[in-house]
Amino acid sequence: MRPRLVIVGAGPRGTGLLDRIAANAPELYAGTGLDIHLVDPHPPGAGRIWRAAQSPLLWMNSHAEDVTMFTDETVRMTGPVRAGPTLHEWAGLDGRVFADRRIQGRYLRHVHDRAVADLPEGVTVHHHPHRALRVSGPRDGRQRVWLEGRTRPIPADLVVLALGHLDAEPDPEQAALAAYADTHGLVHLPPDFTADSDLSALRPGEPVLVRGFGLAFVDLMVLLTEGRGGRYHEDTYLPSGREPVLYVGSRRGVPYHSKIGYDWTGDRPPLPRFLGPGEIDELRARPGGFDFRRDVWPLVEKELGFAHYHRLFAAHPQRTAVAWGDFEEKYAAAEGDAEIRALVAAAVPGPADRLDLAALDRPLDGVRYGSHEEFQDALRARVTEDLSRRHDPRHSPDLAVFLGLLSVYGQLVRLGDIGSWWHGFFSYLASGPPGPRLRQLLALSRAGVVRFVGAGMTVTARDGVFRASSATVPGYSVAARALVEARLPEPALGRTRDALLRELRTDGAAESPEGLLRVDPVDGRILDGAGRPHPRRFALGPFTDARTPGAFTRPRTGGPAFRQNDATARAVLAFLTGGSGTAGGAGGRGEP
Repeated sequence: MRPRLVIVGAGPRGTGLLDRIAANAPELYAGTGLDIHLVDPHPPGAGRIWRAAQSPLLWMNSHAEDVTMFTDETVRMTGPVRAGPTLHEWAGLDGRVFADRRIQGRYLRHVHDRAVADLPEGVTVHHHPHRALRVSGPRDGRQRVWLEGRTRPIPADLVVLALGHLDAEPDPEQAALAAYADTHGLVHLPPDFTADSDLSALRPGEPVLVRGFGLAFVDLMVLLTEGRGGRYHEDTYLPSGREPVLYVGSRRGVPYHSKIGYDWTGDRPPLPRFLGPGEIDELRARPGGFDFRRDVWPLVEKELGFAHYHRLFAAHPQRTAVAWGDFEEKYAAAEGDAEIRALVAAAVPGPADRLDLAALDRPLDGVRYGSHEEFQDALRARVTEDLSRRHDPRHSPDLAVFLGLLSVYGQLVRLGDIGSWWHGFFSYLASGPPGPRLRQLLALSRAGVVRFVGAGMTVTARDGVFRASSATVPGYSVAARALVEARLPEPALGRTRDALLRELRTDGAAESPEGLLRVDPVDGRILDGAGRPHPRRFALGPFTDARTPGAFTRPRTGGPAFRQNDATARAVLAFLTGGSGTAGGAGGRGEP
C-alpha cells in the first residue's frame, strides 16, 4: 500500500504545512508515491475562519501588504525558501487596505492549490469534508483516523493535527450564568467566533452587556450596527433603529491598541539582543524550571525597551540627551527595573518617549471617575489619542516595539506553555483593530450605541437580570437581559468540544499546566504523560503548548509558524522515506 499522511485541518495551518511539504519533498522524499488526506468539513485553504460564507463587513485586522503565507530568508528554518505573493500582490489590492475575510479566504485557496500543484509526481491529495472523531492505532504501527458519518477509518502512516481554533465548553462561571439565563428567560452568548454566533436574540434598543474589548468585540460591534442597516457619514453614525445598546467592559476596560498606520523607514533594531536562542536555551536547561514573571519577563522588558530606544535614538535624536553609544552600553549593563528607569530618565527627557509596559498594560489601574458620562468622555479622548499616536511616524518607537514583540514571540514559542497572560498582552499591543474600526467605535459612542463600563468589569446575576459594574466608576452599574462573552473560546483540552482532542486526552496525551496539548518543540510530535514523543502523531496550532501568533504573518519578520511547519514537514518526509524523522531539528538556518 502507498504511504499515507493524514492532515486533520485544511485551513491556514494545514495549508502552510502542505506548502512546506511541497518545498522540502524534492530533497527529502524518495518514495514512488504518497497519498495525503486532508480532513476538514470546511473548504481547503480558507477553513472555517476565512470561509466565503460570512459577512463582507468583517475585515482582517492587518493591512493587505502585511499578510503572507510564504517564507523568505528571515525564517530560521532548515528547508528551502519558497517565495510567493503577499495578499495585496496576489489580489491586486492597495497594500494599505484592510481586506475583508472572504478575500483572504480566496488567497488561502490559491496557496493551497499552488502547494498541491507543486507536489512531486506521484503525490496525490484527497479532501474529506468530514470531522475527524478520533485517532487510534499502536505507537509502532499504522494509525486509523475515524471520521464523522463514515464507518471505515482512513489508514495512516502519520497523522498531523492542524485543527486551528476550536469550540469549547463554558467554564464554571459561564455555565452558571447560562443556567441563570435559561431559568429567567435571559440571553447568554458564550465565547464564540462572532461570525458563527446567532445574534438575533439581541433586540433593538435594549441594553446588552458585553464582556471583552478585543477583536471579537469589534466583530460584534460591526454586525450589530452596519450589519443591521446603520451607516456612517464622515465621523457620525446614522442608526437604523435596529441596534441594541452595547455596554462593554473588560479586565483592562479599554479597546486593543490601533494598528500602526505608517511604514517603517531606516534600519530595523538588531533583534534579538537580550532574548535570543542562547537565553531560551539557558531557561530550558534550568534544573528547577523557570518562572515567567521572575525569569522571563525581565528579559522581555529589556528586549522591547532596546527596540524602543534604538529607534528613538536613531530616528529622533533631538528628543534624547546623551549619545546612543553611551546609552546602549549602560542599558546593556543595567540590572533591574530601578536601574533601567534611572538611566532612561536621565537620557530621555520627555515622559511620552519613555516605554512603560506596566502603564500600557493596565491604563485604568487606580483611575476613578465621578460619573458614567465623565468616563465616556475620558475614554473617547484616550482612544482618540491612541489613534493619533499610532498613525504619527514621530512616534515610530511604537513600531519598533511591535517588531520587538514579533521577535520575542518567536523566541518564547520554544519555552512551551508560559501561561495565557503573555498571549493576551501581545494581542493587546500588537494585534489590535484597524484604525477605521476605532474611529467607528468613537462615532458609535457619541451616538450612544456603545457605552463603556470600565476596567475589571464584573457581572452578577440577581433579581432576574444580569448586572455589570466596574471600580472605574464607583457606584455605577447597569442591568440587562442579555450578556455576550466577546472573546474566543479557550483552547484547553479539558473543555474542548473537539471529539478527537478529547479522545487523545483520554488516551494519555500530555497536557501543559494551562491545559494545552504538549508537543515536542523540535518537530511538533505529540508527547505522552512520560514526555515521550509519539513517532506517528504530530500537532500544530493554538491548542498546543507551542502556539504561535498566527498561521500567517507580516513578510520579513521570521514567521515562527513557518519555522514550525518546515520542521514538521521535514520530519514527516524523513519518516515516510524511512529515515529517522528528525530532519527538522537543529542545523541549516536555525532550530525551530
